[in-house]
Amino acid sequence: MRCPFCGHDDTQVKDSRPTEDNAAIRRRRFCPICNARFTTFERVQLRELTVAKSNGQREQFDRDKVLRSMRIALRKRPIDADRIDRVVNSLVRQLESSGENEIPTKTIGQMVMGHLAALDQVAYVRYASVYKDFTEASDFNEFVGALEPDAGSIPAGR
Repeated sequence: MRCPFCGHDDTQVKDSRPTEDNAAIRRRRFCPICNARFTTFERVQLRELTVAKSNGQREQFDRDKVLRSMRIALRKRPIDADRIDRVVNSLVRQLESSGENEIPTKTIGQMVMGHLAALDQVAYVRYASVYKDFTEASDFNEFVGALEPDAGSIPAGR
């Protein structure tokens, strides 16, 4: 494993242990050249997934992109980081077991929205605002109104 600080190719593993959900191995590493310490995670990958973007491009699926987008939506919300990680692990397992090697971005976005809706309504609306490309306040109003049909519109002071 290459050292992220100095680029040296030969780092040493000091400690290995499974993560809380046993979905990965956490390794503490040490670089003998710059004396830096860092952590890596080793996960099972059932298949190579390719993401089919709406503009026609293809790229390798990146679990960390999904994790980052969920963390942004859940920023300052009362959801534990381990819970977010478990949700992302579940989402990745769903994608890998779907039988498809090429997954449209729309499918991934819908799956993320489904998981966020179950986790936190505010994060769900935040993610939807980007995913559905809200351009006006009325877009939010319509979306939130569809979540709770009896709630009507959002009060102007909020």
